[in-house]
Amino acid sequence: MAFQFLIAFSAALAAVALALVAMRLIGRRQWPNAPGVMLDRGLEPIVFLFRNRDLIDATGPARALLATQPGEGDWRRLTAWLSMRLPDSADRLASLGAAPRTELTERSGQSTLRLLAEDLGEDVLRITLTDSDAENAGILIDSLSHSAMESELEILRSTMDHSPMLAWRQDRQGHVTWANSAYLDLVEARSDGETRWPLPQLIDLPATPPKGAARDAARRVRLDHGGQSRWYDCFTHELADQTVVIALPADATVRAERSLREFVQTLTKTFADLPIGLAIFDRERNLQLFNPALIDLTGLATGFLTARPTLYAFLDRLREARMVPEPKDYRSWRSQMNSLEAAASSGHHVEIWSLPGGQTYRVTGRPHPDGAIAFLFDDITSEISLTRKFRADLSLGAEVLDALQDAVAVFAANGDLLTSNRRYGELWDGMARNTLDEHVAGWIDACGQSPGLTMLREALNDALPEHALSGAMAGPSGGLLSWGLRPLSGGRFLLIFSTPMPAPSPSRNAARPDGATPHETDQGRRRALG
Repeated sequence: MAFQFLIAFSAALAAVALALVAMRLIGRRQWPNAPGVMLDRGLEPIVFLFRNRDLIDATGPARALLATQPGEGDWRRLTAWLSMRLPDSADRLASLGAAPRTELTERSGQSTLRLLAEDLGEDVLRITLTDSDAENAGILIDSLSHSAMESELEILRSTMDHSPMLAWRQDRQGHVTWANSAYLDLVEARSDGETRWPLPQLIDLPATPPKGAARDAARRVRLDHGGQSRWYDCFTHELADQTVVIALPADATVRAERSLREFVQTLTKTFADLPIGLAIFDRERNLQLFNPALIDLTGLATGFLTARPTLYAFLDRLREARMVPEPKDYRSWRSQMNSLEAAASSGHHVEIWSLPGGQTYRVTGRPHPDGAIAFLFDDITSEISLTRKFRADLSLGAEVLDALQDAVAVFAANGDLLTSNRRYGELWDGMARNTLDEHVAGWIDACGQSPGLTMLREALNDALPEHALSGAMAGPSGGLLSWGLRPLSGGRFLLIFSTPMPAPSPSRNAARPDGATPHETDQGRRRALG
């Protein structure tokens, strides 16, 4: 009986062994590339043990998770990581004393994060993090892929943490779910060195861009901190259910724009007091800047100028107001204006406009950087009138000198000839000489040496007297020639050569020495003979 029992027991044991072998063979056929064990039961969960917010123990994956987070303190790193994924985790962990067990679940993308916090007594808190979808699943990754991902992650993290720009992600409700080191540093600076989770929203951006602005256009915002204002250019990008915001520092740009505005205001105030009309056109030939003198000189309406007309619209309006030279036809006028623009854009260009109303304008075109052109309108009517009057006076003076019978020449203090009349040129055969020494040499050649000429030379070499000097010398034709020397202002002097007036010939009506006219004398003679 015992022997039969032993045989039956051995047979049953052999059957179980064969069943186990068959199961292993079937498993290998179904998963030929799988390792010897189906599941790696050695995978550790993510578990933390805290006492009064000080980490006393943690599993390997838990410590690896803390090592990847920025900031100081294990509790702060963990709560920061949890706040980005579980918005209510900070408040639930703070109220853990009232409830010894807290569990939170949040689904993000294709994974579900589960937080289990347990109060173990004696101020010991155990926190367990699991992925519900991957729980009890051993996911194996080859070492090269894992190393490459960690290396890329480290590069991205260090790049963002050393960037001066502010970068963060926020959900639809405006809660900040992630931020870089620059954002965290600014939060700590505004909260006395303490990082509070969830992170406050430093810059409140509207959900939609302003009207007329592009979706990807930068929005400039100001952030006040410590009595100072910081400016940022913010760019937003929508990603699924969150918004990525990049805020670039714009303090230098704001300072440059402020300096430019102040400079333009200074120029505007300066140009406002100039009597010269100024019009500056940009590279697109639109009016960008003008001063009040332009309105006074051209008579154009202020509304027309403030509407930033084009250069040709500006010139057309001047033509309608008869403030440009009157051309023969519109085509020639347009060609003239094209030439004006081309000359002004290539270099300094000046034109004189004689207007139909009698005014005279000097139009100056100057090129400016970036293809701009500046035109200056200067009213030179009074200047032209004065110049014409001056020229008329000079012409009249020259005519008066030429009408004199005496030869007249004016010399400067250094001996240069300033002016002479026609009679002087005729007397000395139109000698083309400039200095006094050359003229004296010409007199000697024409007249020869004589006491009168020697006296004149001595008078010219000596200091000019206060009163006029005169004398006589032999003339170029052998006759008597008188000269006179008169001092003028500024060391200049006047030299006059004159010939003696010829004796007047007797006239029939000339008076007799006894007072009787020739006619009366003839009548008396006839009476005596009668």
